[in-house]
Amino acid sequence: MYGEIIAAHTRGRGLAFIKKNAVMFIALAAAVITSVIVPPDAAYAGYFDYKTLTCLFCVLAVVCALRNINFFYILALRLVRRFKNARLCILALVYITLIGSMLIANDMALITFLPLGYFVLEATGGNKYMAFTFIMQNIAANLGGMLTPFGNPQNLYIYTKYNIDSLEFMRIMAPPFLASIILITLCCVIFIKPEKFTIKSGDMKFDRRRAAAYLALFALAILIVFRGIPYLLGLIIIVAALMFLDRKALSDVDYGLLFTFVFFFIFAGNMARIDAVREFFSFMLEKNAMIFSALSCQVISNVPTAILLSQFTNDYAELLWGVNIGGAGTLIASLASLITFREYVSRNRGKTAAYIGLFSALNFGFLIVLLLFMTFIKTLI
Repeated sequence: MYGEIIAAHTRGRGLAFIKKNAVMFIALAAAVITSVIVPPDAAYAGYFDYKTLTCLFCVLAVVCALRNINFFYILALRLVRRFKNARLCILALVYITLIGSMLIANDMALITFLPLGYFVLEATGGNKYMAFTFIMQNIAANLGGMLTPFGNPQNLYIYTKYNIDSLEFMRIMAPPFLASIILITLCCVIFIKPEKFTIKSGDMKFDRRRAAAYLALFALAILIVFRGIPYLLGLIIIVAALMFLDRKALSDVDYGLLFTFVFFFIFAGNMARIDAVREFFSFMLEKNAMIFSALSCQVISNVPTAILLSQFTNDYAELLWGVNIGGAGTLIASLASLITFREYVSRNRGKTAAYIGLFSALNFGFLIVLLLFMTFIKTLI
């Protein structure tokens, strides 16, 4: 009997792990299948972008350390408590998530601030806005992160692969970013009434010395991203510091995301060596790289789309637009959207269908409007 309980518990944990890292296992399957078509050889070593993997690990590790001392939670809570009505509180939650995605990546921003959104709405009796708030936080994380190289994982990859200048990167992404902010603000103003909100909660304390140390490490991680110091040197410093200050942060890193990159590097590298695939993707990208990449995101998500399509085009501006705008749309268009979906369903049982309906309506609305907007902008450039 005891053995059966242990076995059932193990199976349950295994299924939970698979569900949590579903995209990673899909990437693994894709890598294995294409490895049959293109058997492993010396060229495989050239598939991997080691700097992207290093930068992503460093940012995620330091963000985990900051989360472990409740830094972002306290910062956000203090900001939200300054506002007195539903519209301003929800706008604050959405903007905090947007700004957070620019600094700590979209998935980490959602992991950090979605629970805060739930806490604020639950504490104030604003549960009727729960689905809308979660979805707008999700949109803000996906689209807000487009402005910075480290805001979205696919940005970091494209930024390093094409060796894009930092100012040029932000110049390219400024039009869809500003349009996204306007759309997000309009949605919140239109759909949320300015009814009175009262937030009753006490402040949480945190270790200011550790916060200062982690912020210094975060600045170092950003320097690595912006090529201020060699990435291997930065990796050594950050790992050594966290081994001393917070080893748990190193174990809390989303290794599933890192291995997703590894497996998709293999998949994309193999696909690029298949003549028929290379000719098809090259043809489609020549027609309209932005539209094709945005549509591809709806099926295989934005990170694998960026890795795969970068093998067939040098037009990094349109690829950036496509894989960032393409993060809106289906639930699988962005890995971050799955985080939001999982968080909402776990806290709001029996409301899955309603959530998916509202999610689809808002996300496809953003997708269509932004693609039309950038198609118009392209005619002016």
